[in-house]
Amino acid sequence: MTLSKKVVILGHFGVGKTSLFRRIIDNEFSEEYKVTLGVQIKKKMITLPDGRELSMILWDTEGHSNTVEDTRKSYLLGSHAFIYVFDLTREDTYKNLNQDLEYLTKNYKNVTAKAIGNKLDLVNEKEIKAQLKEQNIPFDCLTSAKMNKNVQDFFSDLASELAK
Repeated sequence: MTLSKKVVILGHFGVGKTSLFRRIIDNEFSEEYKVTLGVQIKKKMITLPDGRELSMILWDTEGHSNTVEDTRKSYLLGSHAFIYVFDLTREDTYKNLNQDLEYLTKNYKNVTAKAIGNKLDLVNEKEIKAQLKEQNIPFDCLTSAKMNKNVQDFFSDLASELAK
């Protein structure tokens, strides 16, 4: 029996949500920036360590400019996980991260919420980790959709967590 889980990708405009989406779905990356209008939905089958399969229904949402509360509520309903993506090169994309994660966990009980810092290829990893720690910015993973760094591992780990 295949498990099926809805995972919504959230975050500001231009943080790399669609790039992560395309990387995990098609293992592709494009330098062309195209704004997502509304939502894109695709399925990714992930084989779990115990051999079971999990069907991850990924929702790539349009970016917001202020807080996650700007996201259409209909996109969030019925979710099993939220992936909040922020841009490691743009502090304005994570300055409200704590409040956004708090909003999600308060209003969507029993939904896993993860934070990903993307565009790791454009920063010094050691320095950015120190900066995020100093600013008390939580994150579950730092990725580069462009270089495919930590993307597959993050989604595999998330699938295992959702299967429990």
